[in-house]
Amino acid sequence: MPRYYEDKVEDRHPCAGVKEDLKDCLLNSVCVLQEGKTPKDCLKEGYCKALQVTFFECKRSILDNRARFRGRKGY
Repeated sequence: MPRYYEDKVEDRHPCAGVKEDLKDCLLNSVCVLQEGKTPKDCLKEGYCKALQVTFFECKRSILDNRARFRGRKGY
């Protein structure tokens, strides 16, 4: 469940909600908390894969000209 809400005024960038949720997921994962690895290493191992794919799709949709008509992917 996403914890980001659109009424936040702090960051209005297109993929800010997905980025914030990905960061929270990684920092609260077992990999970082118990094993003491870096978030970058945990991404390589496959933690928070769904949010990583969603963040990638959101960033890619910014560059896609068709997104002007269809809207951005993500939240």
